Amino acid sequence: MIARRRQVALALTAVLAAGAACRAQDRAPVVEPGRPAPAAAARGFTLVASGDVLPHSSVIDRARFDAGGTGYDFRPLFAGIEPVVLRADVALCQTEPVRGADGDPAFKSPPEIARALAATGYDGCSTASDHSLDEGAAGVRRTLDALDAAGVRHAGTARTEAEANAITLLPAGRAKVAHLAYTAGTDGRPQPPGAPWTVAPADENRIVADARAARKAGADVVVVSVHWGAAWQDAPDGRQLALARALTASRSDGRPDVDLVLGTQGHVPQAYEKVNGTWVVYGTGDQVAGETTNDQGATDPRGHQSTVARFTFAPPARPGARWEVVKAEFVPLLFDVDAGRVVDLNRALAQGAELRGARDRIRDVVLCRGAAADGLVMGE
Repeated sequence: MIARRRQVALALTAVLAAGAACRAQDRAPVVEPGRPAPAAAARGFTLVASGDVLPHSSVIDRARFDAGGTGYDFRPLFAGIEPVVLRADVALCQTEPVRGADGDPAFKSPPEIARALAATGYDGCSTASDHSLDEGAAGVRRTLDALDAAGVRHAGTARTEAEANAITLLPAGRAKVAHLAYTAGTDGRPQPPGAPWTVAPADENRIVADARAARKAGADVVVVSVHWGAAWQDAPDGRQLALARALTASRSDGRPDVDLVLGTQGHVPQAYEKVNGTWVVYGTGDQVAGETTNDQGATDPRGHQSTVARFTFAPPARPGARWEVVKAEFVPLLFDVDAGRVVDLNRALAQGAELRGARDRIRDVVLCRGAAADGLVMGE
């Protein structure tokens, strides 16, 4: 295991040496886990959000092995991230479609993965992605049925028009958090006939309208998940930057309509940035993925690295004001393909694993748009 991790670290260091499109401007210190944020420990809440779960066949095979050859057990896969997830008041993920009883197409997972997400501590998942319509309405239904059975809330896809128009509200101490989710595309697959509401498109006007509806439904904090951006690019593209500016600039009665933007899709970590006073995560990277190749067809170790975003919110200073982020953190992760496990890189380093190159590269990319100056730190 150590040898494998050393190889991965060296590979990632080589990628860093070759240069990245998004250069680091400064570095953040490692902070102790669980340290309460000022003024928020007693009355506020902490939210974590992780990257795509892409269950390639090798990941599914490992889950079958972990189950002893009967069924699938994905819980060991997430064991390394469980402490981070369980410490949060609200935990969000991004998951790809659930497959049926037969067949094993790419990016489809058995329904047991929903139970593993619940056991790990995830409260809700974005289900809007470029793969949402891979198996049409039936695939959407199976995915949402599996999440419902596991007790995991969801946003971004729907089985009925009423469900598409509903707001996913999650309790977080004294607060209610609305989770909205959208995708910039579905790989050219059309919405099912007669059901144009099956997958929510990442349209600026639609997102703002939904955010305002969420506020009217009682949301104290509105979180928007967006599946967007070009694959394998360390830097956010122009469309990501433009949509982030538009969403964070939108206000009603002097209060921002969106309180947090969480991005996925690009397969690699991208920067965090405070835009118009609101935190934007352009890309978390893939939390779980098998062996991957980039758009040049080469095996790319960046596809196994990701971050967990962690934000601590404090109550409004006065009536009508927003819940403020008083602590912003990212946790660097690596998916160990051989072991089939998510690795918290800072915890692994503390145990002597030689993964510093991977951790440092993730840190440099995350901070490359100046987030450290706005208080973003790296944690466990």
